[in-house]
Amino acid sequence: MGSDDPRRTLTLRDVSEASGVSEMTVSRVLRQRGDVSDATRERVLKAARELGYVPNKIAGALASQRVNLVGVVIPSLSNMVFPEVMTGISAVLENTGLQPVVGVTNYLPEREEKTVYEMLSWRPSGLILAGLEHSAASRAMLRQAGVPLVEIMDIDGQPVDSAVGISHRRAGRQMAEAIVASGYRNIAFMGTQMPNDFRAKKRLEGFEEALRRAGLALVDREYYDGGSALLKGREMTAAVLRRSPQVDFLYYSNDMIGAGGLLYCLDQGIDVPGRVGLAGFNGVELLDGLPRRLATMDACRLEIGTKAAQIIAARNADPELGPEVIELFPTLQPGDTIRQR
Repeated sequence: MGSDDPRRTLTLRDVSEASGVSEMTVSRVLRQRGDVSDATRERVLKAARELGYVPNKIAGALASQRVNLVGVVIPSLSNMVFPEVMTGISAVLENTGLQPVVGVTNYLPEREEKTVYEMLSWRPSGLILAGLEHSAASRAMLRQAGVPLVEIMDIDGQPVDSAVGISHRRAGRQMAEAIVASGYRNIAFMGTQMPNDFRAKKRLEGFEEALRRAGLALVDREYYDGGSALLKGREMTAAVLRRSPQVDFLYYSNDMIGAGGLLYCLDQGIDVPGRVGLAGFNGVELLDGLPRRLATMDACRLEIGTKAAQIIAARNADPELGPEVIELFPTLQPGDTIRQR
């Protein structure tokens, strides 16, 4: 069975052979003990990183076993999507003897690497992590993890093991088609800076693809980074409508900035959805109390958490079960901010 077989846990010997130094030296480097030259240390760390090797922190007789923890790696706790995902995970695992443990990456690949490394070093009973895009080092660790793995939120890509999520490209296309069908033609986009928010990026790609099919293109766009989403939504909406007064629809990458935009339009006496239509994404229940119901799409977050945890629990009960990919289908909710034709 080769070292690239995901059922086989990598050992010190694999790192020793790959780096050309003794297992004892490898152990010293990885435990940060003893006197090892910088060149040797770098060679060992490079080999371990490329292999995806993660040291086992369970000592002695427990070293060949797993602990009853399920690692959950998410990009944010302030994003209202992920607490509901966690609710689904916790509800399923509650009576299984498995305990979720959460790590937050802030959408930073280097933070994800560190979090995955630490969680896998405890040999958990499974790992659930958001997204399909990872650094080469994270992907190497995930391939060699030897535990059930579920990537969540997205199915637009190739999972390492199992995946549960929606097609964000399809979600973007569906929203654009609904907007165009309602008669809007001068459409602007507002969202977060997206270098590492791959799902928002895919929604925008799908959205623009559907506009092109209709012979249209975005007439303006505005991005923000950090701060209060409601306030940023107001500020971006004001900036776009000043800069491009012909805009008749505002598409936001999430509901919170969309809510800020809606409040701005209502404050300014702008006819919504007659003069300007608006839509967000996520179906956040917090926004049910707004003066108008924002058009949005439900991201299936509770169901995603539930099904991901079910896969982990089932594969712990029956190790012979293989990977699976589950696609969920969000519902477009037109609310009160898209014209009804």
